[in-house]
Amino acid sequence: MTSQLIGVEHRKTATSKTAPHYDVIVVGVGSMGSAACWFLAKRGYKVLGLEKFTTPHEQGSHTGQSRLVRKSYFEHPDYVPLLARAYQNWRLLEAEMTSTFYQPTGILYAGKPDHETMSGLKQSAAMYQIPLKKIPPSEAGSQYPLFRFPSDFEVILEADAGFVSPENTIIAYSQDAIKKGATILTNSAIDTWKVEAGRVEVKTDSTTYTSDKLIITAGAWTSQLIPALPTSLTVTRQVVAWLDVEDQTAFALGDFPCWLVEDPELGTFYGFPVLPSSEYPGPTGLKLAHHFPGEKTNPDFADRSIQEKDAEALRHFVKNYIPAAGHTFRAFKSCLYTNSVDRNFIIDQLPGYDNRVTVACGFSGHGFKFVPVVGEILADLAMKGRTDLPIHFLRLNRF
Repeated sequence: MTSQLIGVEHRKTATSKTAPHYDVIVVGVGSMGSAACWFLAKRGYKVLGLEKFTTPHEQGSHTGQSRLVRKSYFEHPDYVPLLARAYQNWRLLEAEMTSTFYQPTGILYAGKPDHETMSGLKQSAAMYQIPLKKIPPSEAGSQYPLFRFPSDFEVILEADAGFVSPENTIIAYSQDAIKKGATILTNSAIDTWKVEAGRVEVKTDSTTYTSDKLIITAGAWTSQLIPALPTSLTVTRQVVAWLDVEDQTAFALGDFPCWLVEDPELGTFYGFPVLPSSEYPGPTGLKLAHHFPGEKTNPDFADRSIQEKDAEALRHFVKNYIPAAGHTFRAFKSCLYTNSVDRNFIIDQLPGYDNRVTVACGFSGHGFKFVPVVGEILADLAMKGRTDLPIHFLRLNRF
């Protein structure tokens, strides 16, 4: 990791009541919005990004130091071609920025062989020739001595998988989009938007902006901005934690993989190596989380405090699967999932607006690895009205 970016330029909303006309306005400059701004600016379009908070921020879904990147997608094999493009676009970003974003640590999967996660990743791997290495039960303990897996678990390594830093990614896309000509305004909440007389009009508390096209990537605030969205979204509160491990070198980046384990009773847990704080700002320690739909919440009033119950499942998991990590938590953070009905993404043009409004939402806690390809897709849909990338299963007409 060589990126040392510390923040995008935080420009306040212009004080005048009107502003220049843009080719496209992007509402929400977080994960998908920053990538969309970058692809649009790279193609030479006049783009305005409007962000309710700062870029990045800790109010939504996209912070937390690290996000898994993997190809053998157990959620649905139709995602794999999009992931192949995402991997290409991670490399494109790295080449343009001369920085490293994707860290291929490998991901270790463990669970009962017939669990839907294990079956799903093997199915995706078989369909798309993704190399997986099965670790015999007799060897799992010696190869990965810090884990303690039940004897009836299957253990699989996906070598070309790892993680990215969400904060560094969003900052890189935003800063380079500005260098390429984009305007990105932070602390600019949207009051209203409409499509009228063949153009888009977006109002903040002080300024009216106009454009030919509009992209809405507002995460947990999507339903507020699009109350007529033809499906429902559920926002849930999630918690991630960092353990204060005694021997950090044993769990360090380069010596310890990313991992995902299916507990038969509590479900999916995942985690990362201990990352160097000089390159990955945030808590230092062994990061882990419980991937499940948490408590429903309103994004404007989400409880950001940490309760003892938030740590119960994590304590149980660590005690049973990574006992060498100890039981002392150094830090907790809360974030939000924006869940679609079927837990699959929503990427489409919004019906009823003459193909002028594109929306991306409902990433359901598994979207960040797709950021570079979703940004490309949104630029395609907004400015060309179509994309050659396979998003048929993510369209609104499935509801």
